[in-house]
Amino acid sequence: ENTSTPNGHLHTLNYEGFLCSLLLPEEARRSSLALRAFNVELAQVKDSVSQKTIGLMRMQFWKTAIEEIFRDDPPNQPVSSELWRAVRTHDLTKRWLLRIITDREKDLEDRAYRNLQELEAYSENTQSSLLYLLLECLGVKNVHADHAASHIGKAHGIVTCLRAIPYNSSRRKVYLPMDICMLHGASQEDFIRGSQEPNIRDVVFDIASQAHVHLEHARSFSHTVPPAAAPAFLLTVALEDYLQRVRKADFDVFHKSLRNRNPLLPIQLYFRSWKQTY
Repeated sequence: ENTSTPNGHLHTLNYEGFLCSLLLPEEARRSSLALRAFNVELAQVKDSVSQKTIGLMRMQFWKTAIEEIFRDDPPNQPVSSELWRAVRTHDLTKRWLLRIITDREKDLEDRAYRNLQELEAYSENTQSSLLYLLLECLGVKNVHADHAASHIGKAHGIVTCLRAIPYNSSRRKVYLPMDICMLHGASQEDFIRGSQEPNIRDVVFDIASQAHVHLEHARSFSHTVPPAAAPAFLLTVALEDYLQRVRKADFDVFHKSLRNRNPLLPIQLYFRSWKQTY
Protein backbone atom coordinates (compact mmCIF):
# COMPACT_ATOMS: atom_id res chain seq x y z
CA GLU A 1 0.00 0.00 0.00
CA ASN A 2 1.30 3.45 -0.85
CA THR A 3 1.84 5.38 2.38
CA SER A 4 2.36 8.77 0.74
CA THR A 5 -1.32 9.21 -0.11
CA PRO A 6 -3.56 11.19 2.27
CA ASN A 7 -3.98 9.15 5.43
CA GLY A 8 -1.81 6.46 3.84
CA HIS A 9 0.60 6.50 6.76
CA LEU A 10 -2.37 6.22 9.10
CA HIS A 11 -3.73 3.23 7.20
CA THR A 12 -0.37 1.48 7.46
CA LEU A 13 -0.14 2.11 11.19
CA ASN A 14 -3.71 0.91 11.68
CA TYR A 15 -3.00 -2.19 9.64
CA GLU A 16 0.00 -3.01 11.83
CA GLY A 17 -1.94 -2.28 14.99
CA PHE A 18 -4.80 -4.42 13.73
CA LEU A 19 -2.45 -7.33 12.99
CA CYS A 20 -0.95 -7.03 16.47
CA SER A 21 -4.44 -7.06 18.02
CA LEU A 22 -5.33 -10.27 16.18
CA LEU A 23 -2.37 -12.03 17.78
CA LEU A 24 -3.43 -11.18 21.33
CA PRO A 25 -4.94 -13.79 23.66
CA GLU A 26 -8.67 -14.01 23.06
CA GLU A 27 -9.81 -12.29 26.27
CA ALA A 28 -7.73 -9.19 25.43
CA ARG A 29 -8.37 -9.11 21.68
CA ARG A 30 -11.75 -7.40 21.59
CA SER A 31 -10.68 -4.77 24.13
CA SER A 32 -7.47 -4.13 22.24
CA LEU A 33 -9.45 -3.52 19.03
CA ALA A 34 -11.69 -1.10 20.96
CA LEU A 35 -8.63 0.82 22.19
CA ARG A 36 -7.17 0.90 18.66
CA ALA A 37 -10.48 2.19 17.26
CA PHE A 38 -10.53 4.89 19.95
CA ASN A 39 -6.93 5.83 19.11
CA VAL A 40 -7.67 5.98 15.37
CA GLU A 41 -10.71 8.21 15.98
CA LEU A 42 -8.46 10.68 17.82
CA ALA A 43 -5.52 10.40 15.42
CA GLN A 44 -7.71 11.20 12.43
CA VAL A 45 -9.11 14.42 13.88
CA LYS A 46 -6.06 16.52 13.01
CA ASP A 47 -6.07 15.58 9.33
CA SER A 48 -9.81 15.40 8.79
CA VAL A 49 -11.08 18.72 10.17
CA SER A 50 -10.74 21.97 8.28
CA GLN A 51 -11.07 24.18 11.36
CA LYS A 52 -9.39 23.83 14.71
CA THR A 53 -12.70 24.61 16.51
CA ILE A 54 -14.30 21.51 15.00
CA GLY A 55 -11.29 19.46 16.10
CA LEU A 56 -11.61 20.82 19.65
CA MET A 57 -15.32 19.96 19.67
CA ARG A 58 -14.50 16.42 18.60
CA MET A 59 -11.95 16.12 21.43
CA GLN A 60 -14.47 17.50 23.91
CA PHE A 61 -16.95 14.84 22.76
CA TRP A 62 -14.39 12.17 23.69
CA LYS A 63 -13.54 13.72 27.06
CA THR A 64 -17.24 13.72 27.93
CA ALA A 65 -17.62 10.19 26.52
CA ILE A 66 -14.86 8.90 28.84
CA GLU A 67 -16.54 10.51 31.87
CA GLU A 68 -19.85 8.92 30.84
CA ILE A 69 -18.23 5.53 30.22
CA PHE A 70 -16.85 5.56 33.78
CA ARG A 71 -20.34 6.40 35.05
CA ASP A 72 -21.63 3.33 33.16
CA ASP A 73 -23.62 5.53 30.82
CA PRO A 74 -21.71 5.47 27.51
CA PRO A 75 -22.89 7.59 24.57
CA ASN A 76 -24.71 5.67 21.87
CA GLN A 77 -21.75 5.45 19.49
CA PRO A 78 -20.05 2.21 18.34
CA VAL A 79 -16.50 2.95 19.55
CA SER A 80 -17.77 4.29 22.89
CA SER A 81 -19.84 1.14 23.47
CA GLU A 82 -16.86 -1.12 22.80
CA LEU A 83 -14.61 1.04 24.96
CA TRP A 84 -17.13 0.86 27.79
CA ARG A 85 -17.09 -2.92 27.53
CA ALA A 86 -13.26 -2.89 27.68
CA VAL A 87 -13.22 -0.53 30.66
CA ARG A 88 -15.66 -2.74 32.54
CA THR A 89 -13.98 -6.02 31.62
CA HIS A 90 -10.45 -4.98 32.57
CA ASP A 91 -11.02 -2.13 35.00
CA LEU A 92 -9.01 0.23 32.77
CA THR A 93 -7.43 3.38 34.18
CA LYS A 94 -9.30 6.54 33.27
CA ARG A 95 -6.17 8.70 33.53
CA TRP A 96 -4.47 6.98 30.57
CA LEU A 97 -7.52 7.41 28.33
CA LEU A 98 -7.84 11.10 29.18
CA ARG A 99 -4.10 11.68 28.74
CA ILE A 100 -4.31 10.42 25.14
CA ILE A 101 -7.14 12.86 24.39
CA THR A 102 -5.46 15.83 26.09
CA ASP A 103 -2.21 15.39 24.17
CA ARG A 104 -3.94 14.78 20.85
CA GLU A 105 -5.88 17.97 21.55
CA LYS A 106 -2.68 19.96 22.20
CA ASP A 107 -1.36 18.57 18.93
CA LEU A 108 -4.15 20.39 17.06
CA GLU A 109 -2.04 23.55 17.62
CA ASP A 110 -0.28 22.49 14.43
CA ARG A 111 3.27 23.46 15.28
CA ALA A 112 6.62 21.70 15.17
CA TYR A 113 8.17 20.21 18.31
CA ARG A 114 10.72 22.57 19.85
CA ASN A 115 13.06 19.68 20.53
CA LEU A 116 13.29 15.91 20.66
CA GLN A 117 12.20 15.88 24.33
CA GLU A 118 8.90 17.47 23.32
CA LEU A 119 8.32 14.77 20.70
CA GLU A 120 9.18 12.13 23.33
CA ALA A 121 6.76 13.64 25.85
CA TYR A 122 3.99 13.61 23.22
CA SER A 123 4.83 9.98 22.37
CA GLU A 124 4.80 8.99 26.04
CA ASN A 125 1.40 10.61 26.59
CA THR A 126 -0.21 9.10 23.49
CA GLN A 127 1.55 5.85 22.50
CA SER A 128 2.88 4.75 25.91
CA SER A 129 -0.51 5.46 27.52
CA LEU A 130 -2.09 3.15 24.97
CA LEU A 131 0.43 0.42 25.89
CA TYR A 132 -0.31 0.84 29.63
CA LEU A 133 -3.97 0.24 28.79
CA LEU A 134 -3.05 -2.77 26.67
CA LEU A 135 -1.07 -4.22 29.58
CA GLU A 136 -4.19 -3.78 31.73
CA CYS A 137 -6.19 -5.72 29.11
CA LEU A 138 -3.61 -8.50 29.40
CA GLY A 139 -3.92 -8.45 33.20
CA VAL A 140 -0.26 -7.49 33.64
CA LYS A 141 0.63 -5.32 36.62
CA ASN A 142 4.39 -5.10 36.62
CA VAL A 143 6.78 -2.18 37.01
CA HIS A 144 9.28 -3.58 34.44
CA ALA A 145 6.52 -4.05 31.88
CA ASP A 146 5.45 -0.43 32.45
CA HIS A 147 9.04 0.72 32.04
CA ALA A 148 9.31 -1.19 28.74
CA ALA A 149 5.97 0.27 27.60
CA SER A 150 7.25 3.77 28.28
CA HIS A 151 10.30 3.29 26.03
CA ILE A 152 8.48 1.34 23.31
CA GLY A 153 5.76 4.01 23.21
CA LYS A 154 8.41 6.71 22.79
CA ALA A 155 10.04 4.73 19.96
CA HIS A 156 6.62 4.28 18.34
CA GLY A 157 5.89 8.02 18.47
CA ILE A 158 9.29 8.89 16.99
CA VAL A 159 8.94 6.35 14.16
CA THR A 160 5.40 7.61 13.45
CA CYS A 161 6.82 11.13 13.14
CA LEU A 162 9.44 9.92 10.61
CA ARG A 163 6.98 7.86 8.60
CA ALA A 164 4.63 10.81 8.28
CA ILE A 165 7.29 13.12 6.77
CA PRO A 166 6.45 12.43 3.08
CA TYR A 167 2.71 12.79 3.67
CA ASN A 168 3.04 15.94 5.79
CA SER A 169 5.58 17.48 3.41
CA SER A 170 3.19 16.98 0.49
CA ARG A 171 0.76 19.17 2.46
CA ARG A 172 3.50 21.74 3.17
CA LYS A 173 3.62 20.75 6.84
CA VAL A 174 6.74 19.91 8.83
CA TYR A 175 6.44 18.66 12.42
CA LEU A 176 10.04 17.70 13.15
CA PRO A 177 12.03 18.67 16.27
CA MET A 178 13.38 22.14 15.53
CA ASP A 179 16.60 21.70 17.51
CA ILE A 180 17.76 18.83 15.28
CA CYS A 181 16.76 20.66 12.09
CA MET A 182 18.73 23.73 13.20
CA LEU A 183 21.72 21.65 14.17
CA HIS A 184 21.99 20.38 10.58
CA GLY A 185 20.89 23.59 8.87
CA ALA A 186 17.76 21.93 7.46
CA SER A 187 14.85 24.21 6.66
CA GLN A 188 11.15 23.36 6.47
CA GLU A 189 11.35 24.16 2.76
CA ASP A 190 13.98 21.39 2.29
CA PHE A 191 11.49 18.81 3.58
CA ILE A 192 8.61 20.26 1.59
CA ARG A 193 10.76 19.95 -1.57
CA GLY A 194 11.54 16.33 -0.66
CA SER A 195 15.26 17.06 -0.52
CA GLN A 196 17.63 14.11 -0.38
CA GLU A 197 20.66 16.19 0.63
CA PRO A 198 23.05 14.82 3.28
CA ASN A 199 21.90 17.34 5.92
CA ILE A 200 18.28 16.14 5.57
CA ARG A 201 19.44 12.55 5.97
CA ASP A 202 21.41 13.63 9.06
CA VAL A 203 18.21 14.95 10.64
CA VAL A 204 16.48 11.64 9.90
CA PHE A 205 19.49 9.69 11.20
CA ASP A 206 19.47 11.59 14.51
CA ILE A 207 15.73 11.11 15.04
CA ALA A 208 15.81 7.43 13.97
CA SER A 209 18.77 6.79 16.29
CA GLN A 210 16.76 8.01 19.24
CA ALA A 211 13.94 5.57 18.42
CA HIS A 212 16.56 2.80 18.19
CA VAL A 213 17.99 3.77 21.61
CA HIS A 214 14.53 3.44 23.19
CA LEU A 215 13.94 0.01 21.62
CA GLU A 216 17.39 -1.23 22.69
CA HIS A 217 16.84 0.04 26.20
CA ALA A 218 13.42 -1.64 26.46
CA ARG A 219 15.05 -4.84 25.29
CA SER A 220 17.97 -4.62 27.72
CA PHE A 221 15.73 -5.63 30.63
CA SER A 222 13.25 -7.86 28.76
CA HIS A 223 14.27 -10.81 30.94
CA THR A 224 12.60 -9.07 33.90
CA VAL A 225 9.31 -8.51 32.03
CA PRO A 226 6.67 -11.25 32.48
CA PRO A 227 5.99 -13.22 29.25
CA ALA A 228 2.29 -12.29 29.56
CA ALA A 229 3.26 -8.68 28.67
CA ALA A 230 5.01 -9.62 25.41
CA PRO A 231 1.85 -9.50 23.23
CA ALA A 232 1.45 -5.79 24.09
CA PHE A 233 4.87 -5.15 22.59
CA LEU A 234 4.49 -6.98 19.25
CA LEU A 235 4.55 -3.62 17.50
CA THR A 236 8.33 -3.51 18.07
CA VAL A 237 8.57 -5.84 15.04
CA ALA A 238 6.99 -3.18 12.80
CA LEU A 239 9.09 -0.39 14.35
CA GLU A 240 12.32 -2.31 13.77
CA ASP A 241 11.22 -3.15 10.27
CA TYR A 242 10.82 0.54 9.42
CA LEU A 243 14.11 1.54 11.08
CA GLN A 244 15.93 -1.18 9.14
CA ARG A 245 14.37 -0.11 5.87
CA VAL A 246 15.17 3.56 6.43
CA ARG A 247 18.77 2.56 7.19
CA LYS A 248 18.92 0.59 3.92
CA ALA A 249 17.60 3.69 2.10
CA ASP A 250 20.53 5.58 3.65
CA PHE A 251 18.13 7.64 5.80
CA ASP A 252 16.30 9.12 2.83
CA VAL A 253 12.70 9.19 4.14
CA PHE A 254 11.41 9.99 0.66
CA HIS A 255 12.89 6.81 -0.86
CA LYS A 256 10.32 4.84 -2.84
CA SER A 257 11.20 1.59 -1.05
CA LEU A 258 9.60 3.03 2.11
CA ARG A 259 6.26 3.63 0.43
CA ASN A 260 5.23 0.00 0.34
CA ARG A 261 4.28 -2.34 3.10
CA ASN A 262 6.56 -5.16 4.04
CA PRO A 263 4.61 -8.22 2.79
CA LEU A 264 6.41 -10.45 5.31
CA LEU A 265 5.33 -8.43 8.33
CA PRO A 266 2.31 -10.64 9.23
CA ILE A 267 4.58 -13.70 9.28
CA GLN A 268 7.30 -11.93 11.27
CA LEU A 269 4.70 -10.81 13.81
CA TYR A 270 3.31 -14.32 14.02
CA PHE A 271 6.71 -15.87 14.75
CA ARG A 272 7.54 -13.20 17.30
CA SER A 273 4.23 -13.88 19.06
CA TRP A 274 5.30 -17.49 19.50
CA LYS A 275 8.58 -16.48 21.13
CA GLN A 276 6.77 -14.70 23.96
CA THR A 277 9.33 -11.91 24.01
CA TYR A 278 9.78 -8.55 22.32
